[in-house]
Amino acid sequence: MTHEDGPKFSGKHGADAQADPKATDRIKQNAVNGEVACAVAFQIVDELNITPTEVGKAIDLLDYRIIKCQMGLFGYRPDKKAVKSHAPEDQQLEQAIRDALVDEKLACRDAWSLASRFNVPKMTVSGACEALGIKIKPCQLGAF
Repeated sequence: MTHEDGPKFSGKHGADAQADPKATDRIKQNAVNGEVACAVAFQIVDELNITPTEVGKAIDLLDYRIIKCQMGLFGYRPDKKAVKSHAPEDQQLEQAIRDALVDEKLACRDAWSLASRFNVPKMTVSGACEALGIKIKPCQLGAF
C-alpha cells in the first residue's frame, strides 16, 4: 500500500485544522516513505519545545503514519505490535500501574513516567499491562 492509498489521518482534525509550520517542516525532513517513528516524533517535541499532541496533529495533517511506538503497541511489521505480555515481577510496579489507572486505562504519559520511576524499559511497563489486561490509552501523540 502506498502512502496515498493509506488512511486519511487528517480527517479526525476537521477541514480547518492547521499544524505548527516548524513541526511540519521537521516532520517532513525526518519522515521516510510517509512514516515517522515515535522516537523521532519525540525528538521533534524536544527540539521545538512543543507538546507531543502538536507533533501528532502535524503528522496526522500530513497523513503520515506513526510507526514503532515506544511502548511496542503499534507500527511494527509484520505483527503490528512488538510488546510481549509479561507478568510484572515487581509487585510495586504492578501496584503503581493499578494506582495510575483512569477509567481502567493507563495513559501513555503515565506509563513512561512509571518506566522512569522504576528504572525499567517502557516495554516492561506495556508488557505488564498486556499481562494484566490493562489498555494503554491515550497515546501522547494522539495515535489512539
